[in-house]
Amino acid sequence: MPLTISAPSSKSLSHRALIAASLARGESCLSRVLDSQDLQRTMDCLQTLGAGINEKQGDVKVTGIDWFAGKRDDPLELDVGESGTTCRLITPLCALGRTPCRVFGRGRMHSRPLDELAEALIQQGSSFEWLGREGCPPFVLKPGGLRGGEVEISLEQSSQYLSGLLLAAPLAARELIIRVGGSKSVSWPYVALTLEVMDHFGAEFEVEVRDQGGWTTVPRTGIRELRPGRVRFRVQPSGYRPGEYSVEGDWSNASYFLAAGALLADGIKVRNLNPDSIQGDSRIQGILKQMGARIQWDEKGLSVYPGQLQGTELDMGSCPDLVPTVAVLASLARGETRISNVAHLRLKESDRLQALAAQITKTGSKVRLLEDGLLISPANGLNREPEEFETYGDHRIAMSLSLYGLAGVLVRLDDPGCVAKSFPGFWQEWEKVKP
Repeated sequence: MPLTISAPSSKSLSHRALIAASLARGESCLSRVLDSQDLQRTMDCLQTLGAGINEKQGDVKVTGIDWFAGKRDDPLELDVGESGTTCRLITPLCALGRTPCRVFGRGRMHSRPLDELAEALIQQGSSFEWLGREGCPPFVLKPGGLRGGEVEISLEQSSQYLSGLLLAAPLAARELIIRVGGSKSVSWPYVALTLEVMDHFGAEFEVEVRDQGGWTTVPRTGIRELRPGRVRFRVQPSGYRPGEYSVEGDWSNASYFLAAGALLADGIKVRNLNPDSIQGDSRIQGILKQMGARIQWDEKGLSVYPGQLQGTELDMGSCPDLVPTVAVLASLARGETRISNVAHLRLKESDRLQALAAQITKTGSKVRLLEDGLLISPANGLNREPEEFETYGDHRIAMSLSLYGLAGVLVRLDDPGCVAKSFPGFWQEWEKVKP
C-alpha cells in the first residue's frame, strides 16, 4: 500500500482569490486558503489598501476595499517581503486608489524587475518614483487609476504582469484592452488561473485571438499558449461580485511527493488534487510517466509508483515551478535530460538555473547551464555524503533537494526554514516519507 499524503492548497489560486474578493463590493468567504509567508504578505497588503480580512477556523472572510474612503499625502506602506507574486499582483491595485503607495520588500526582491508592468501602468495614468534600482522595488506609485483603452505588455519576464493587470482591469474607468507584446511569453496556465478566478467572481471579459479575418472571441478555456501579437483580452468595467470560493490543492507543492513516489518501493498517494485542474504544474503527471514512473488515479487521489527512470527532453515553459523537482529527479535517472524554455527562472527568489546546477553537481552528476535551461547527466555513482547543500533562501530549491534523501544521500540544508514561504508544514509531511 502506498503512503498517503494530502496536498496543501494552491498558492497561485489563494493569491488570486484574495485579490478578487478584496475588489468585490461586499463580503466573500474563502475556504482552504493556503497559510504561508507569501500569502500573509498578500493579506497584509490588501488590508493596508483597505480590505477587511478575518481568518477563522480555516476560512477567510474578506470585505472589499472602498477606494473612495479617505485620501492622504503620506504613502501607504506595502511590504511584499520576498513574494514576487504579491508584488506583481498588488502593484496594479495601487493604481486604483487615491493615496500613493510605497512598495518594498527584502532579499532579491529589490533586484527583481517590474519595469514592463510599470510602463503599462504609466500609460494608464500612474507614475513611479524608483527609490533604488530603476525598474525594481522599492518604489512609490502615485495612482492615476486605469483609464481604459488599449495597453500592451510583454510577458518575457513574467506572466504575472498580465495577471496583475487583468485582476485590476474590471475597476478601470472604461473598457481596457490588454495586448500581449514582446517576442515570446511564458507560463500561460497561470494566466488561465487568473481568468478562472475573475470569472468566478463575476468579472466580465473576452479573450480574443487574431486570425486572417481579424480578432475572434474564443472561450477562455480554449487557449493553450499566449502568442505575442495574436492574443488580447477585452475587460469590461464590471467590477466583481462577492461570493464563496474553495481553493483546490496545489500541484506545485504536491510535485515533491509525487516525485518521491517514483523513488519509493511502495509509491505514494496524494489526496486533495483536482484531476481536471488547469494548474500548469498538473503536468507533473505526464512528466513522471514520460520518465518511467507508473501513474494511477482512483477516488482517493493520485498514486505514483516507481519504474526505471529514464532521461528525456522537456520544454517546461508552461510549468517552471516544476523545474527544481524534475531536475533533481533527472539526476537520479538513467541517461541525459534536457530542460528548456525556462530562462526566466534566473529571476526568481534565486537564479534557479545556476542554483540547481551548483547543488546537483555536489552529488557527482554533471549539469550544463544552457541559455534557457539545463542539461543533466546522472553520475555513475552518487556522492552520498556531499558538502552542505545551499538553498539560497529559495523554498523550491530546498524542497526539491530533499528528494536526494530517498536515494541514500545525506541531505543537510543551510536554511531548511525557507520552505515557510509557500509550505510551512513541509518538513512535518516529509517526515512521513523519509525511509
